[in-house]
Amino acid sequence: MKTLSRKLLQQLSSKQAIRHHAYSTKAIPDFGQPTPASHPQLMNEGEITPGITSEEYISRRKRLLELLPEKSFAIIAAAPIKMMTDVVPYTFRQDADYLYLTGCQQPGGVAVLSQECGLCMFMPEAKAHDIVWQGQTAGVDAALEMFKAEKAYPMSKLNEILPGMIKRSCKLFHNTLTATPTYTDMETFQKAAHVGKVSDLSIFTHDLRWVKSPAELKLMKESASIACQALLQTILHSKTYTYEAMLSAKVEYECRMRGAQRMAFNPVVGGGPNGSVIHYSRNDQKIKGGNLVLMDVGCELHGYCSDLTRTWPPCGSFSSVQEEVYDLILQTNKECIRLCKPGASIRQIHNYSVELLFKGLKEIGILKRDQFRSYHQLNPTSIGHYLGMDVHDSSMISYDRPLKPGVVITIEPGIYLPSSFDGPERYQGIGIRIEDEVLIMETGCEVLTGSMPKEIKHIESLLNNYSHGMEMEGHNNIKAATS
Repeated sequence: MKTLSRKLLQQLSSKQAIRHHAYSTKAIPDFGQPTPASHPQLMNEGEITPGITSEEYISRRKRLLELLPEKSFAIIAAAPIKMMTDVVPYTFRQDADYLYLTGCQQPGGVAVLSQECGLCMFMPEAKAHDIVWQGQTAGVDAALEMFKAEKAYPMSKLNEILPGMIKRSCKLFHNTLTATPTYTDMETFQKAAHVGKVSDLSIFTHDLRWVKSPAELKLMKESASIACQALLQTILHSKTYTYEAMLSAKVEYECRMRGAQRMAFNPVVGGGPNGSVIHYSRNDQKIKGGNLVLMDVGCELHGYCSDLTRTWPPCGSFSSVQEEVYDLILQTNKECIRLCKPGASIRQIHNYSVELLFKGLKEIGILKRDQFRSYHQLNPTSIGHYLGMDVHDSSMISYDRPLKPGVVITIEPGIYLPSSFDGPERYQGIGIRIEDEVLIMETGCEVLTGSMPKEIKHIESLLNNYSHGMEMEGHNNIKAATS
């Protein structure tokens, strides 16, 4: 037996040595973010970020240059690191414009785009101390080799090179939300701003990001699918997870286990009256029996967000009052989705939703005939928004703009009746929202969150059948353990 054990150990040691030797013979460059070489299970050759090729990034920059006025250029800064304490940073999230144009997922860089030089990237210079504590980051070599910049310099060269570019230009655009003192404190920049040469770049980048490419839509569909699966699992466990915090933790766990890098925003988990707070995020209450739960969730997959909302009774059945209000929101959701097609606008769809909801709330008895002003207190939100790399994507694009194929929007009618609502007592403390993601197609639309149940009978059936199955499984386990 000892001889056999010794032979097995020798074989195992030999295999481990072979594996280690095979891995160490091929050095894989570390650029501080996934690459096809370092993450072959995640990326294909030619991709800078998962699902997006270098050719697509180059095409985006070319399209932006075509939009910029002659003799102008753009400065795009990476998002800064934000600190939670003096030594603990918040989780980093890249600025959407910088990521859209470069593919670089790391902080500290400044990109310049012009007809004169193409893409010129100024990269942070990692110190030995930083590498020990935080790992390798992308530098000048990565900018040229991975991000396909025409020129690249260390950040220390910015003060030497950028002032000359500013002086030679007639107009300068930059992303104002992530503007950094690294360049805004330059005397040449401040002089340009003083004479009106500086404008916000987002009027162009948001226009480019508004219509999604096939590669972007594939990621958005995957992101929506993950969020749907995660929320479904959360709903199924909501009978036993009786705290808002538990449901929040459950949905985040399910999203991340399915590949999402982060939540797109802090989940809204409103039990009972908390559901009437539109962006409630405390998630610190126990959910009382018979109350509804409103959950607004979304995840982020390789830079692309999902966003959906469902409202349901964890007890397994809607009360007659809850069902009455829910059905109004559901029918409004369906009617508004039918309007989603090329040529329509979010504003038009919103106005139609107001008509439907105001009429329905009067019929139910929540509002009186002359209470149109009160309606806006019960639903002060828009019917939807654009969705993409940011949750409220392309915010510079008007809601009056006619929709085009490739645009993704949300449709999210809701009604929010706080406990202090001056109306019939039976409706007080009810908050209901039903939100779907909708892709505009050539001849209509596709509901990207269509797999997520929203019909009353489907929700009740899911809750009761799953709970019954869980109870039977528990009973059988107990019986087997005691027999």
